[in-house]
Amino acid sequence: MKNLKHIFIAIIAAIVIYSCSPADQNFPGSEYMPDMGHSVAQEANAFNYYHYNTWDSASTIRLKDLAYPGLPVQGTVPRGYAGVYFAADKGEQSSDVIGQLRGAGAVNNIAVPVNGHVPYYYSDSEAERARATAEIIANPFPITAKGLERGKELYTIFCSICHGEKGDGVGYLVSDENPNVKYPAAPANFLLDDFVTSSNGRYYHSIMYGRNVMGSYKDKISYEERWQVIHYIRSLQAKEKKLEYSEQANTLNPAFGVPGSQVAPLAESISDAEAEQPEAAPAESEPTAPEEEPHGSGESHGKK
Repeated sequence: MKNLKHIFIAIIAAIVIYSCSPADQNFPGSEYMPDMGHSVAQEANAFNYYHYNTWDSASTIRLKDLAYPGLPVQGTVPRGYAGVYFAADKGEQSSDVIGQLRGAGAVNNIAVPVNGHVPYYYSDSEAERARATAEIIANPFPITAKGLERGKELYTIFCSICHGEKGDGVGYLVSDENPNVKYPAAPANFLLDDFVTSSNGRYYHSIMYGRNVMGSYKDKISYEERWQVIHYIRSLQAKEKKLEYSEQANTLNPAFGVPGSQVAPLAESISDAEAEQPEAAPAESEPTAPEEEPHGSGESHGKK
């Protein structure tokens, strides 16, 4: 009986000693009773499991999953100008919404950093593609020289290799300049009348989800950049049709974009000295008699 007692004490001592074994390289060590103080810290290249404070396989965390970036919670929108997307529903100009979010219009406004995230409520299907084409008409950003310049840069990087520098669908991948050309399908020719008359929604939906052998580009270019690329494609179409699509005028199709010169400025910059000067009172003047209309004009004011 005495020997059994000694054996039992020896077993308990062995367990205690083993539970306090030190860490060695990737082995974190052992302990008799783990507590809540353990970190879920991991090595990025180690494929193992976090087993502390767990009681079954369902509660065990696979550390490999923690190494990947998670998706945002569904329905949430980062701080940015998502309000631009809803401006049309409220009868507001997108430029006014952008101005408010950038701090224009009031002294106490807080400028929200523009991050280019806007929700898109169309799924990847032919029915939704047709709905986007029918409903998304106007470009929410005005036509500006800077925007067209940025759109050209992005088009050259992501689009011209297939659709061509002129938008004619003859990019390097399908041109005679490429001796190894084996493209499975011809890229879209944006200069065809079918694409010229198509709404902006057709282009935006293709950028978001891709089309045929073309992949999605929504993870490569931001919200505003997508619309600037579409602006540039419109300018290529206008050039082919001998029309104008610029900051000064849009003779291609007024519904597709508003020239920047026709958009009222959001704010006017003044110096501190000008701001300190009191506003001059309007000078009083004698009322003037209305001009008489020439006889025989056949028209009168106030009548249409």
